[in-house]
Amino acid sequence: MARRIGAFDWATTPLGPIATWPQSLRTAVGLMVAAPNPIVLLWGLEGVLIYNDGYARFAGERHPQLLGMGTREGWPEIAEHNDRMIRRVLGGEPVSLKDQQLVLDRRGQGPEPAWMDLDYTPVPDETGRPAGVMVFVTETTERFLADERSRMREERLDMALDIGGGVGVWDWDVPNDRVYADKRFARLYGVDPRMASDGAAIEQFFAAMHAGDAERVQGEISHALSTGEPFRSEYRLVQADGEVRWVAALGRPERDADGRTIRFPGVTFDITERRRTDETLAERELRYRTLFETIDEGFCVIEFLDGPEGPLSDYVHVEANAAYEANAGISNVVGQKVREMVPDEAGSWVELYRGVLTSGQPIRFEKELEATGRWLELAAFRVGDPERRQVAVLFKDLTDRKQAERSLQALNATLEHRVAEAVAEKKLWADIIESADAFVQVVDREGRWLAINNASATEFERIFGVRPEAGQKMSDAIAHLPGEAAAVKAIWDRALAEAPFTEVQEFGDPSRDRRFYEMRYYPLMSADGDRLGAYQIVNDVTDRLAEQARLREAEEALRQSQKMEAIGQLTGGIAHDFNNLLAGIIGSLELLSKRLSENRLSGIERYIEAASGSAQRAASLTQRLLAFSRRQTLDPRPTDLNRLIGGMEDLIRRSVGPAVEVEVVGAGGLWTTRVDPSQLENALLNLCINARDAMAPQGGRLTIETANKWLDDRHARERDLPPGQYVSLCVTDTGTGMTPEIIDKAFDPFFTTKPMGQGTGLGLSMVHGFVRQSGGQVRIYSEAGDGTTMCLYLPRHLGAADEIDPEALTAAEPNGHGETVLVIDDEPTVRMLIVEVLGEAGYHVLQAEDGASGLEVLRSEMAIDLLVTDVGLPGGLNGRQVADAARALRPDLKVLFVTGYAENAVIGNGHLEPGMAVITKPFVVADLAAKVTEMIEG
Repeated sequence: MARRIGAFDWATTPLGPIATWPQSLRTAVGLMVAAPNPIVLLWGLEGVLIYNDGYARFAGERHPQLLGMGTREGWPEIAEHNDRMIRRVLGGEPVSLKDQQLVLDRRGQGPEPAWMDLDYTPVPDETGRPAGVMVFVTETTERFLADERSRMREERLDMALDIGGGVGVWDWDVPNDRVYADKRFARLYGVDPRMASDGAAIEQFFAAMHAGDAERVQGEISHALSTGEPFRSEYRLVQADGEVRWVAALGRPERDADGRTIRFPGVTFDITERRRTDETLAERELRYRTLFETIDEGFCVIEFLDGPEGPLSDYVHVEANAAYEANAGISNVVGQKVREMVPDEAGSWVELYRGVLTSGQPIRFEKELEATGRWLELAAFRVGDPERRQVAVLFKDLTDRKQAERSLQALNATLEHRVAEAVAEKKLWADIIESADAFVQVVDREGRWLAINNASATEFERIFGVRPEAGQKMSDAIAHLPGEAAAVKAIWDRALAEAPFTEVQEFGDPSRDRRFYEMRYYPLMSADGDRLGAYQIVNDVTDRLAEQARLREAEEALRQSQKMEAIGQLTGGIAHDFNNLLAGIIGSLELLSKRLSENRLSGIERYIEAASGSAQRAASLTQRLLAFSRRQTLDPRPTDLNRLIGGMEDLIRRSVGPAVEVEVVGAGGLWTTRVDPSQLENALLNLCINARDAMAPQGGRLTIETANKWLDDRHARERDLPPGQYVSLCVTDTGTGMTPEIIDKAFDPFFTTKPMGQGTGLGLSMVHGFVRQSGGQVRIYSEAGDGTTMCLYLPRHLGAADEIDPEALTAAEPNGHGETVLVIDDEPTVRMLIVEVLGEAGYHVLQAEDGASGLEVLRSEMAIDLLVTDVGLPGGLNGRQVADAARALRPDLKVLFVTGYAENAVIGNGHLEPGMAVITKPFVVADLAAKVTEMIEG
């Protein structure tokens, strides 16, 4: 190898020509070449291979191509192992591996396992740092395999001795697919014993396996190999002479340190006789169980016990078939003692069956089971020896036969009397039906009267002008009235074909008195169940229906009266509150006028502030009334309730004060709802303040919670909502709670439980009106003393919530530049204020008092940048119609609607077209100017 190394062209390798090698490498190569045992030097991270003569012999057919190669190229089958070792040793760590298994292709016939001792030593360079790895190789394959064969033979012998009774022992070398087995195992599987001793592929042993078991067993073996769990299986082997033998196989796979299965030893033993015995017993058990469960007679096995009354004084049911309950009328008897089942009659049953047990003589008898009133015919016999203490009982129910016998005896004894009673009974029924006020008719399948009582015949004659008689065909009797005849025929055809039913219909000649009748129809059946015809029982319900109509009218009048009372209460409350507000406005304006006339300007600001404050409170009251009436103008938007609550949390905490602990529980993945965010904020704040007041003065806990709700038909009906998906917002307090009476009135306008002057009674009615107007519902869950939960249910919106633009929260400064605004409003005062405010803001303002005059301006050639119009205009054209006509003339015209209440149907139910907006009266004039600027400049 020294000459080969010297002649090798090292310039083609990462090491370069020998002349450039460092002295450390030269020295290491010199020492290695002189050594007799196999040594290989792996230089650098690439592990460039330089080796001696001993290693050349070890490499086999891979030499001399290995020389100068990197380890990954030279030994690709163990590339990861070599990479791992090079990194460890170059890190300064010597490594020794004993009996290391490596799969190498050294003979050109494919990879095969080899075992060796490997010692890895770092080789330092001139700086003292490891630059290469010296590997000392000692092959131990022959010794290792000899040791393994010896060990496997010993283990097979030990397993066979431990199991005892085993038929054969096997040991499967899984990597090499060689099964080593003893002669008994080989003969059972139809394999040459010598071949089995030397090792054979597992497929040769599968050849004898029954086709019906092979796939299952292969699956069980695969499961054991993949999981390492023990292998247990029973299957059939087909012998050479065609005999089928059952075997049981037990084994356990063994794995190496890397978790790979290397061995699978086990034993197999013959269980043919056991299986045959089991099958015979199973057949007998099946026949017995089938007979036991299918016979109509009840059957049970009882076992005697020694009880408090002495030896053999009680018995327990150890077995019973399904017919036991059907015949005896007692269920679930297995495990029950007779003295617990039927304590009052247990003694007589014990005495009978104890005699069978002690004598061994069967008995047959009839006896009543008093606990259920069943008469039974029974047969009892002992089961096996007396020591088993068991008696079998077979029985059937005779109750029907006994009752028939008794009935026959009673009938024979009272036959004459019963005949007389039957005749009298029939006459009694005939007299009752004949004298009854109800109308009774009986007809056959052809529509002939079989019977008709006097009341029915008289009424029939009054209605149709002809008196019916038994035997007459109904269709013939009223043939002169074709319209009535068709109606009568239709209903009797139905009676002759269907089950019982009831109808209410009007009959009679239009020129006569027409009456309403409630008619009940029943089939007329024979004793054999054949339909013979039908009969009807009819009552005149004309007066009853008239009375019901009068009752409905009275109820409607009562409801109207209650409605007027509620309206009176509402208007009275409104008048009271508005009188207070108007007193403040009028008084402040009178004092302001007086001071101005006297030229006394000092201090007049407080009168202005008082009048403005009262006007603002009046506007708030109006807004609440609109919310209660569901007529307020809403601006619904897709809204995320969790985000809305998060934005209000600080305000809520400040509003309820430090004595109230606030907890917010937002549902994950909360759906979006489409609602007016500002109105919802007002509603939530209102509920939180109500909750605070309910917990005053000691405080408590306030919980705000959101959730997704899917309401089915039943839950939706409970909440007066359509079924579907909703988002809930619930506010729960730990306050005083509400009684049912307060809950019923909670949403009534002006109803309040707060002291005089501390509440208007419109808060909850406003919340209720807003939620209902938004398509939702409000529910109160409360009990006196246990707190209150107010839940708002809002419809789910299938879409994302609107994002909040922080810049949009800042109102635009009113700053016109001569743009032209057309104002249409029929109220001169409002129109004057709007014109003056917009004029002062720098706009050129045109005005019109109604829709028609406004349209004349719009039809002109004058440039108009914005239309501001009231919605409720007189003269036949409302604001929306004016806007639509204006858009037809000027498609890009921007429109601002002004409304005093929610004419949502007029302005689009909250769905305005681009370039349109709405502002609600009363408004702050600065807000109006800012809105106009925003629309013109937007």
